Amino acid sequence: MALDPQLLEILACPDTHHAPLTYDADAQTLTCTQCGRIFEVRDDVPVLLLDEARGGPGQAS
Repeated sequence: MALDPQLLEILACPDTHHAPLTYDADAQTLTCTQCGRIFEVRDDVPVLLLDEARGGPGQAS
């Protein structure tokens, strides 16, 4: 099951810049358009926790 398009419209990076996220349905990830952090989608639920994100400022992808 894919994420609801209306949900995707309102989701934003949880960091202070609150940039939009792009959804990769095949990889089941959301990527911040500003900082590049990658957030997993588990069981159709976006995990928007900075501590669990991959990549981004100062981190290796």
